[in-house]
Amino acid sequence: MLAVRDLHAFYGKSHVLHGVHLDVGAGECVSLIGRNGVGRSTTVKAIMGMVEARGSVRFRGEELAGLKPFQIAHKGLGYVPENREIFPTLTVRQNLELGLKERGKTGRWTPADVFRLFPRLSERADALGGVLSGGEQQMLTLARTLMGDPDLIMIDEPTEGLAPKIVELVAELFREIKRRGVSILLVEQKLAIALDLSERLYVMGRGQIVFEGSPAELRADPAIRREWLEV
Repeated sequence: MLAVRDLHAFYGKSHVLHGVHLDVGAGECVSLIGRNGVGRSTTVKAIMGMVEARGSVRFRGEELAGLKPFQIAHKGLGYVPENREIFPTLTVRQNLELGLKERGKTGRWTPADVFRLFPRLSERADALGGVLSGGEQQMLTLARTLMGDPDLIMIDEPTEGLAPKIVELVAELFREIKRRGVSILLVEQKLAIALDLSERLYVMGRGQIVFEGSPAELRADPAIRREWLEV
């Protein structure tokens, strides 16, 4: 479904990604893991057309490189940023409505769906986004992206700073996303979550992919974990 080849990305004169390759199949959850600062967030931003990049990004056989982020979103890619980026002066319900690609038209996900998965959002449906807790804002960001009915969703560090109970809620949402046939590219710092949710994993180091394999293969490779993941 998603095929990235020889992807390079830049912030001004800083060359951050050096020939990244990765694939995400239909209905598959793939995790991109590694230490902070190795280029994981830049990878999903480059796929989404948000940073200067060169290389090939193909989605369902169509080349996306060179398109603007809103054009890529309309092709069926969803993106959940690490910094959440909700609209603080709009209510929870209004934030969800802004996630729709066409006003009044829903797809696989409706407000009732996300309110069922996240009862706390239902309770705070008329509260302003800016007064929500960090965990509630993370739920809202995920839910808003799903309202756009993506076929593949890229999620950047969704559990960062969340309480354990909220982390489990987020993990259950990912399972529900998979059950509905939506592919996931997950950027995650917590190795246990990535191993639990993913069919395959990529480990990134110094702007390149240094390992690709199944959770079982990564568990069986202490050298990779020691060199590229452990602190």
